[in-house]
Order: sequence, then C-alpha cells, then structure tokens
Amino acid sequence: MQIPGHIDPVTTGTVPLRGGNRVDLVGLTREGVRAALEEAGLDAKAAKLRAKQIWHWIYHRGVTDFDAMTDIAKAMRPWLTERFIVGRPTVREAQLSNDGTRKWLLAAADGQEYEMVFIPDADRGTLCVSSQVGCTLNCRFCHTGTMRLVRNLTAGEIVGQVLLARDALGEWPKGNMAGGDQDDDEAGHYTADGRMLTNIVMMGMGEPLYNFDEVKGALKIVMDGDGLALSKRRITLSTSGVVPMMARAGEEIGVNLAVSLHAVSKEIRDEIVPLNRKYGIEELLEACAAYPGANNARRITFEYVMLKDKNDSDADARELVRLIKQYRLPAKVNLIPFNPWPGAPYECSSPERVRAFSNLIFEAGISAPVRTPRGRDIMAACGQLKSAATRPSRAELDRIAAEKQAALG
Repeated sequence: MQIPGHIDPVTTGTVPLRGGNRVDLVGLTREGVRAALEEAGLDAKAAKLRAKQIWHWIYHRGVTDFDAMTDIAKAMRPWLTERFIVGRPTVREAQLSNDGTRKWLLAAADGQEYEMVFIPDADRGTLCVSSQVGCTLNCRFCHTGTMRLVRNLTAGEIVGQVLLARDALGEWPKGNMAGGDQDDDEAGHYTADGRMLTNIVMMGMGEPLYNFDEVKGALKIVMDGDGLALSKRRITLSTSGVVPMMARAGEEIGVNLAVSLHAVSKEIRDEIVPLNRKYGIEELLEACAAYPGANNARRITFEYVMLKDKNDSDADARELVRLIKQYRLPAKVNLIPFNPWPGAPYECSSPERVRAFSNLIFEAGISAPVRTPRGRDIMAACGQLKSAATRPSRAELDRIAAEKQAALG
C-alpha cells in the first residue's frame, strides 16, 4: 500500500539483505565483538585489538565496509568480510513531510517492517525509535495499537535505526583515521562535525519495557562514550505503564522517563490505555514517584493526548494537577493534540479547549506545553505509526465490527 506524502529519495547507507552465515556485528557489546572474532579464529590478543578498531569504525565513523577500515591491515580485511557484516535496516520507503519531518519504513533481514521518524527543530533534532514490530497494548488513540505484535526488535535492529539516521543526515565525521597497523599510504585526518541528531526518544512502534533486554543493550551502545556517545539526558524512554519494569529501567538504563497517561480516571484510562486494567493509575504514579534519578532537574514527562469530550475538561485538568501534587512528582505534562488516522474512534480537542486545559495546569505551577503536531501529512505524527504492509489484527477487526454494529443501533 502506498503511503501518502512526498517521497524522499534519500537511501544513503542502506545495504541489501545479505544471507549466509556471516555474523552481524551491529548491536553486539564490545565484549561480544571480541568474542565473535575470537570464535572465528583470532587469538585473544588480536581479537581484543581488532574489536576495539572495528567498534570505533562502526560507531564513530559509520563505516559498513571492512575495506574502508584503513587502520586494519589489508590482508585482514577479506578475512573479516567473509565472516562478518556491519548491517543496516533496508529502507522500503523514505518520506519527507512539508514541515521537514522524515519517516522511514524499514525492513529487517526477515522482511518484517517497522518505522522510525526524525523530527528537526531549531535547537535539536529528535529521532523517534521503534522497539517492536507491532504492539500488544491496543491503545485506542494509537494507530500502532491496531497492529498485532509480530516480534521484538533486536538490539542491533534498534541501534541500526540510529546508524541509518546518521547515514541519511550525513552526520559521520569526515576524513581518514591513521594509526594502528595501517599499511595504506593515505595521510588522512579525523574531524567530528556538528550534529543534527541530538536526541532519541523510544516512542516509535511498540512498548519498550516489553522488550527490556534488547532496548537496554541498544541504549547502552548509544550512550557508550566509545560508542555513539549520546548523553543519557538526551534519551527518553516512553512507557504506557509497565509498572514492574519501571524501577529496573531507571536503575539499569538511567534515561529520562515519559509515561503515556492520557486520562485521570480509571474508567477513561481503561478505555484509552487498556494496560490500565492491569496496572492502575495509583500503582503507576507510585512507580513514577519511586523512579530512580527523578528530580526537578530530570522531571518525568506525562504524555496526554487531547481527545474531544473524552479527557479534556477543566475537571480533568484539575484532577491531573491534584494527582501530580498528591504523589509529589517532579513532572511536566506534554499535551498532544490527537493526530487522526483512518478509522480512528476519536476527534481532536479544539485549540481553544487545549489552551484552556494547558492554562489550568500552568496556573498550578506545572509546565504543560502543547506539542506542535509534526509530520501529519506523511502519517509520522505521534500515534500514527504503522507498517504499511501489516494486515489488520484480530483486535482491529473486532473493534471495526463492534463500531459497525453500534452504528447500526
């Protein structure tokens, strides 16, 4: 199915799907790269040296071809090429919104599809990264929630999204790196350029905390000073409220936390975010209050999609303030105008209603900015991501049938 919107021809950095028994090094820990080299036949000392060199080329230079790793001896490069790859997702389609937002439909080696989005702003550039193919949560406002969960993405597939974005944005350092046992004659130089991609949000397809180990492994590489070297303060993990995993996320990953709240009563949140039936609002807010590292300098973000006549009243705003204060949460509220998608059961609150809701929260001393919708014209805005090739899930079919029945009276 064709995705609407301008087609961006940028496919820089993609590689064909490559089969065989070669090991993809992307997503492995540094120790994992070393172990893979040693298992392939290098002695321990050589494996340690080569792992350090390869790690640098993958994550500091964005190189996918061993022949371009100029500080590795020429005789060693074919040996590496025969046994390993430095993979990227395959780009099925790349789109550019009228507002500069980019969306990529990506395919893994097994053909499964997922999406990522890059949102440029004046002072930052944010990459919205997926953690699963599909989703199990069935949040009613979310297009991804109408999909079935196909599988978790691996750490390599998650990191690969960041690598691919840097490829497409042209954000790898330019020049050559001399040193090691290089036997080329190139003099070379090594310079780090400014970055457009400054922030990462785990807010794409899927629930990150239902893929905890792979998300953790990927973000450790992203935050590693010898890896992609992005500060944990520039990474936000969003959850719909998988309470048992929230403390572990704070302790073992340590990035900023965003919580998809979207309602302040059990009845409405049960409808909008069905996970609430398992982990209720009170339990969720207690977990937020206990989140390691949360303070006024690193506030928890509550995401709140504005749905007309559903969760947008003055009483809802006041209850939201009351809950934040009751649990003494260092928090801000991101108000998100609902982004429509085909068959969506809700409408967006009016701009006047959104402003009134925001003002009530601000007056209570809590920040409540209204998020400007980005990428709506290419279905790249919050809640709109969905693999184009995915068939309707059983949950979606049941929902459509129920809505048709209700319409018939």
